[in-house]
Amino acid sequence: MKNASKNASPPPNRARELRSELARKIASFIGTKEKLITGVPGLLLSRRTAPTAPASATYEPSLAVVAQGRKRADLGGTTFIFDESRYLLTSLDLPVICNVIEASEDVPYLCFVLKLEMPVVRELLSREEIQAPEAPSVTPAMATGETTAELLDACCRLLDLLDTPQDISFLSGLIQREIVYRILRGPEGARLRAIATLGDQSHRTAKVIAWVRANYAKPLRVEDLAKIAGMGVSTLHHHFRALTAMSPLQYQKQLRLHAARERMLMDGMDAASAAFEVGYESASQFNREYSRFFGQPPMRDIRTLRSPDALPLESVGDR
Repeated sequence: MKNASKNASPPPNRARELRSELARKIASFIGTKEKLITGVPGLLLSRRTAPTAPASATYEPSLAVVAQGRKRADLGGTTFIFDESRYLLTSLDLPVICNVIEASEDVPYLCFVLKLEMPVVRELLSREEIQAPEAPSVTPAMATGETTAELLDACCRLLDLLDTPQDISFLSGLIQREIVYRILRGPEGARLRAIATLGDQSHRTAKVIAWVRANYAKPLRVEDLAKIAGMGVSTLHHHFRALTAMSPLQYQKQLRLHAARERMLMDGMDAASAAFEVGYESASQFNREYSRFFGQPPMRDIRTLRSPDALPLESVGDR
């Protein structure tokens, strides 16, 4: 009698199959576009057929699942690489420098991006049966995690709703809750849990980060931010840096520089006008800080980005 185990084929790699399925679905829906805001609330698809130049962006709370290709995001001094095997989780609005590092015409970069709604996270956490891990004391509000078969399956089913739009209003919320559940149950969900938990120091720091994000052009006093958080100044500094990898003033400065670059590139503003628009009182200070951050003076940087030989930049909202 033959030994069946010697002739049996290895079990299929379920995650690999689902990743290929997700890639096919994204490619089908997005076509030749670089970005598609879908009919499913909070769901965006992105596609690139070549590597892109590093670009400034603000990532909002979201999950980015890559079906093909690879991308890089730099937050402060930390680099995050997310690809076919690892998703990117962002728990707060964070200014980053990002670029697609692996993509081609034959194998384009394809990504599924889902905005995360904190009320949904809190609702799930209120259920006793969901045991999410505790967050380490010092971890940023951005992390990569293993893209499991269970997560890919839920992503595929959410995409399938685009074929039956009449089902979106009822089923999309259920599937998005499942996706959040999958994240919360993994080790990378710890930071998301801490930020969503009312009263937690991470949650109170997140309120400060949201205020700075909404008011980045206004003068900033750390003492006022500490009052918003209900913390001492040194405690706020510690938790702010833990979440964003930078101080409140550095965070504000990066938001201002990102916004000024976008105004010059997209709206055709000159450097001085963009500087004053985003809150700088001194054009020379803006030029110094811009050159230090982006590597060259403002208008030279914009000319480089617009040159025919430059790599394409990311579209706003891409992941």
